[in-house]
Amino acid sequence: MRVLERGHQYSPRWKFETWLFAIARNLAIDASRRRQPESLDALLCPEDRGAPRDLRDPDSLTPFESAAAGEQAGRMGVLLRQLPPDNREVLVLRFQEDLNLDEIATVTGAPLSTVKSRLYRSLEALRNLLMEKEA
Repeated sequence: MRVLERGHQYSPRWKFETWLFAIARNLAIDASRRRQPESLDALLCPEDRGAPRDLRDPDSLTPFESAAAGEQAGRMGVLLRQLPPDNREVLVLRFQEDLNLDEIATVTGAPLSTVKSRLYRSLEALRNLLMEKEA
């Protein structure tokens, strides 16, 4: 909403991403200023007899899981760079950007049948590269 409200302030001499991140940064700073700090006593749960609260988000990854995911993403990036650009584009749009096949056809300007065959061939090529790497 803030981007829409402040759209008139954008100047094309700056990169849009920079302006967008500046808005996000300022919103984060504002949110942290509004949040009331908790005292150390408030961080202790009285029902658990003084045991500290688990402040970790249960949906977030552990540091180990995060590092493993980063390594796997790096290996996948190396494999993707070995594919032709058209095949790589379809895989990235489908699995990283989470577009459906009709949306991919619109983005690439290719017929739906072409997108389907590229996706199938790309997955097969990626599978073969993975098998070669494991062997």
